[in-house]
Amino acid sequence: MKKAYFLAIALCFSTPALAQSLPERTGVNSMMGIAPKTDDFIQSVSWSDLFEIQSSQMALSDPSLKTFASRMIADHQKTSAELKQLLSVNNMAATPPASVDDTHKRKLDTLHGLHGDSFIRQYRKDQISAHEDALSLFRRYAKSGENEALKKWAGDTIPTLEEHLKMAESLSE
Repeated sequence: MKKAYFLAIALCFSTPALAQSLPERTGVNSMMGIAPKTDDFIQSVSWSDLFEIQSSQMALSDPSLKTFASRMIADHQKTSAELKQLLSVNNMAATPPASVDDTHKRKLDTLHGLHGDSFIRQYRKDQISAHEDALSLFRRYAKSGENEALKKWAGDTIPTLEEHLKMAESLSE
């Protein structure tokens, strides 16, 4: 019985459905300051960009968020395009996901159900959290990631993410 249990666990962690490595998904890498694997970095960046774009598209209808949301859409579309270009130029086989993961989907679903001040508060909270997570991810990869081209790009992108975080923090609650 124990063998079957351990085999089932091993199979779960080796399936493509779990895509990201366990340490990156659980936050262990972040807590320890360890760079993600390249595939995890690509996937996380893509999911983050998709979430930023989709949540900001919802925020465009609020006049107090329109400038910030427009900037998030433009900047995250740009980083998505840059990432795809880097992957192509460097002949990397990785393909960025075309849709958000379950965690980001739940956040988007929550935002869909909110209006007015409740939406603004949650959007602000999500933006701060997303940019803190992105900064951790990019800093760790820039410091000790596996791919030199992606390391350089991660390092070059950090100032923009820092600016985004400051902008998100200054949004009215």
